[in-house]
Amino acid sequence: MARDTRGTGSRFLAQKSELTKARLRTNIAFKDILFVEDETMDADRMRATLRAMFGYDLEVRRATTLGSALDCVIERKPDLIFLDDHLPPKDNASLTIPFLRRCGYDGPIVIVSGLLTPRRAAELTRAGAAAAMHKDKVDSGSIEEALAKVVASLAPKDGA
Repeated sequence: MARDTRGTGSRFLAQKSELTKARLRTNIAFKDILFVEDETMDADRMRATLRAMFGYDLEVRRATTLGSALDCVIERKPDLIFLDDHLPPKDNASLTIPFLRRCGYDGPIVIVSGLLTPRRAAELTRAGAAAAMHKDKVDSGSIEEALAKVVASLAPKDGA
């Protein structure tokens, strides 16, 4: 049985076009990104993807634990944080975000989770994340989609 995929490609291209337009509309320049991730391979993949997207002038710092992430934030506040949802020993992003905020970080946080479901994404948004993405789908498209949400969250609200 043949599957009807008419329109799938055009929807994908339209979505990519909107993401690109959103990225071009923003005056936000990310120069310093903190990636909080305990797995080296995942961190290397994210660093390579971010540098391919934004160039090698981008500084991508890495922390492997909540404690080292807090130290990084205190040392120098990043423009953006990508935060692994689960860090050893038992930290999860819903509990970690408040610590980052108490350290004075008021910028956007994007959660990277290997167990992302719609319910978990909603929990993370309520906890203060600007966006969430699945760890298995870390590529330029999913990062651009998350950044479009970040840009939307930073945009001034009507009447504000």
